[in-house]
Amino acid sequence: MKKRVVVALGHRALGTTLPEQKEAVKNTSRVIADLIEKGYQVAITHSNAPQVGMIHTAMNEFGKEHENYTAAPMSVCSAMSQGYIGYDLQNGIREELMNRGIYRTVSTILTQVIVDPYDEAFYTPTKVLGRYMNVEEANAERKKGNYVVEEPGKGYRRIVSAPNPVSIVEIDAIRALLDADQIVVACGGGGIPVLEQDHHLKGAGAVIEKDLTAGKMAEEINADMLIILTSVEKVKINMGRPEEEELGEISVEQAKEYMEEGHFGKYNMYPKFKASVEFIEKREGRSALITSFDKLNEALKGKTGTIIK
Repeated sequence: MKKRVVVALGHRALGTTLPEQKEAVKNTSRVIADLIEKGYQVAITHSNAPQVGMIHTAMNEFGKEHENYTAAPMSVCSAMSQGYIGYDLQNGIREELMNRGIYRTVSTILTQVIVDPYDEAFYTPTKVLGRYMNVEEANAERKKGNYVVEEPGKGYRRIVSAPNPVSIVEIDAIRALLDADQIVVACGGGGIPVLEQDHHLKGAGAVIEKDLTAGKMAEEINADMLIILTSVEKVKINMGRPEEEELGEISVEQAKEYMEEGHFGKYNMYPKFKASVEFIEKREGRSALITSFDKLNEALKGKTGTIIK
């Protein structure tokens, strides 16, 4: 049987602007195609922070200038970002595969992720996004029940919560495509956060850490490996100190110790390690790899990267 992997793409693999994304996806597609050529079954997820912020800003500005249009809620902005990032990824990967004589369907699944309405994150929003607002606009946002934070000298910006993923709504579709040996792009940006209300799914004004959702997807499709591609070749501990150290292969127990000792930023490496540990602990024989996308081939040979087993 083929080894099944989930690949989580960070910001560097996608760029920020539309032209940057087009160019970055070419390089990313080569990396994904290498995995396919090696015989892996691949599900891909990706970040969307710059993209969803751009969409949120654009839609709100449009609604502000045209009285018959309203601003777009976060869940809609998240869905839009999944669509256009997936569009570029699936076309880029398809083209790269066909250039290598590999004919395989690449599909993007618009993916909703259920979150808990009582998640503590809803009381302590942390993710700043969107355009800068003046005092009047900020007060209008507060009246809607939204959180706003001031950046001195710049203005006010929307700040949203980052709840934990509970379950993936479209997981059966993701499994079905993988079982058919197709390539899947899913759970982009951590998924569209939704609240379950009987049979109704209501969009939540939040974003989900994409690495945590990547780990959840890897668990629910019974993957063998979680690959998190980021901006560093290896994760470091004791950053900026004389005892600074790069991590190669480590155990789950060591990963937990480093997390408890506070070596990783709460919104940077910590979610990557948390997702990796939770995924590995659910079944024997699993592993997680954290490295930069341009070093993936070397990392899979054990020559670099941070590997958790």
